[in-house]
Amino acid sequence: MADQQDTKFPMVGWTVSGSDFLKPLTEIAFRYLDGGTDTTQPVVKIATPAELVAAFDKAGVSLQLADEVRPTESQKLLSACQIIVDYSVHTAHPHFLNQLYGHCDPVSMGGDWLAAALNTNVHTYEVAPVFIVMERAVIDKFARVIGPEFAKHHEGLFVPGCSIANLYGMLLARFRVDPDVRTRGMTGGPMLVAFVSDQAHYSYQKSAMVMGLGLNNIVAVKSDIMGAMLPEELEAEVVKARAAGKLPFFVGATAGSTVTGAFDDFNKLADICAKESMWLHVDGAWGGCALLSSMHRVNLCAGIERIDSFAFDAHKLMAMPVQCAGFLVKHPNMLKACNGMNATYLFQPDKLNSDQDLGDMTIQCGRRNDCLKLWMAWHALGDSGFEERVNRSAALCQYWAQKVKDDPRFKMAVPLVLFNVCFWYLPADLRSCDPSKCTPEEHAKLHKLAPLIKARMQKEGLAMIGFQPLKGMPNFFRVVIPGAAVLSMQDVDFILETIAQIGKEIESQL
Repeated sequence: MADQQDTKFPMVGWTVSGSDFLKPLTEIAFRYLDGGTDTTQPVVKIATPAELVAAFDKAGVSLQLADEVRPTESQKLLSACQIIVDYSVHTAHPHFLNQLYGHCDPVSMGGDWLAAALNTNVHTYEVAPVFIVMERAVIDKFARVIGPEFAKHHEGLFVPGCSIANLYGMLLARFRVDPDVRTRGMTGGPMLVAFVSDQAHYSYQKSAMVMGLGLNNIVAVKSDIMGAMLPEELEAEVVKARAAGKLPFFVGATAGSTVTGAFDDFNKLADICAKESMWLHVDGAWGGCALLSSMHRVNLCAGIERIDSFAFDAHKLMAMPVQCAGFLVKHPNMLKACNGMNATYLFQPDKLNSDQDLGDMTIQCGRRNDCLKLWMAWHALGDSGFEERVNRSAALCQYWAQKVKDDPRFKMAVPLVLFNVCFWYLPADLRSCDPSKCTPEEHAKLHKLAPLIKARMQKEGLAMIGFQPLKGMPNFFRVVIPGAAVLSMQDVDFILETIAQIGKEIESQL
């Protein structure tokens, strides 16, 4: 019977095997990877939505999914895959400096491919034995990176990005002061209030909305010129909150803010949190990897062992494929106490190795395997490899900042902290002014310039760099270098000169 074909319910699929499709697909991927760092190629091939639709139609594979979708020949689908590569932003390109991610480590990419092939859910030991043990091992390693005091008692999880990790921090902080919220809900409980820097990531505000805290109960504390939270301002805001009958319960600190790369003073914030019985969480999505560098952690991360919880994105400075992020907490067993539901169909206590299950610690059920790529890369690179990567990124930022300071066509918007270079291109008639204190007319001119220069570079495929205003200042460029392995000093020189040349052409039109 086992050898008989099932004619009643035949297998439906292509006439080619999976390997026959995947092999040419990997050739497309490898061609991209092999040429991804070629600076003679564009960072992006700009196309409108209509042009994208037309390109797919020409290949015989509609970008839209019709009411009735018929099977597509494998060759046509492979042609569509090439179009996807052609019109995607080439984040592996050395001149892609637009976001906090970029060129990713090839070993970790292999880990992602293997994880997809194995296709399991990392919630129970029963279905993911290797990855359950592996995830704990990587979390344990990161706890030791934070410091021996933190590593003594901890637990953690891989999560879908630091936005979710920050939510975990707020949920555990609330559970500590109000455990009955699990059953009662927010109504009838204490009026809680949280505090973050005015330069903290917006995910804190989103978390406040999701968990029912409300935007009115998350206070944006003033920061200094570098973007770090002012401890004296935090103390003042806590006093105000208590006077209003609210219960301060959480402080969200930052290791490497998104715009300026600022690091809060963890020791001073820990002192305040200890005094006021508040939870101290650190969002280390961008700058947390400074912990991997003996050169930089001492000055920027002092006191971090005193925090209650920590979030990290390994798909940023550690150059893992998106997504690869984690959450760690100093208080063991708290994740399950806060989030667990003991689903009887999944987390049976009489099942083999059920004590190893991670799923009930999370707010998810389905969990992607994000630990394998980091585990593989850590073994391949070692501690020294990651440290070198972090140090190189910092050194390139220092080189960029010095080039800006030495060239009258540019001006730093804020001092360099470590990983973010924020600067203006100055038109010839504004090189004697201070952009942070300019007239309304000068402000308007500068504010328009960065977006126009960026658009021109983007359309020509020369480079992608972010820009934004800050604290009333006009738009400036923000350079971040997560792909330090592929960026050179020559690339820095090229991009700055490109900005200056395009700026010179555009400024006369303003």
